[in-house]
Amino acid sequence: MPSSSSSKDAKNLSRVLDKIAGMDEPRRSVMQHAHDIIMAAAPDLKPRIWYGMPAYAASASTPALVTLRNDERLNLALTEKVTTAPAGGADGTLTPAAWYFDSIDADAEKRIAEIVRSAVS
Repeated sequence: MPSSSSSKDAKNLSRVLDKIAGMDEPRRSVMQHAHDIIMAAAPDLKPRIWYGMPAYAASASTPALVTLRNDERLNLALTEKVTTAPAGGADGTLTPAAWYFDSIDADAEKRIAEIVRSAVS
């Protein structure tokens, strides 16, 4: 018999996949691709819905670390629960925490994976 946490994880994953499936094309395909990248980059993250968005956390009972947002523009974001550092250079003390995208090419795929891995390390 599956544990209650694995059952909750499966239910949360199903909710995330349903949320993505309910999006209109071409965004649905792009968001599904982003979800797949996130899960491959950090397979221990637990998908769930966080404030109405697909999100990814260390466990079903901890705050989300990464979110996917489908508003006027698609957005990958790190929450305030991720340890971040200022960008330096031209951005000085500003800390990068959100990235907009309309499509995902090989470079974007690599960068999304890097961002997600940095959020969980």
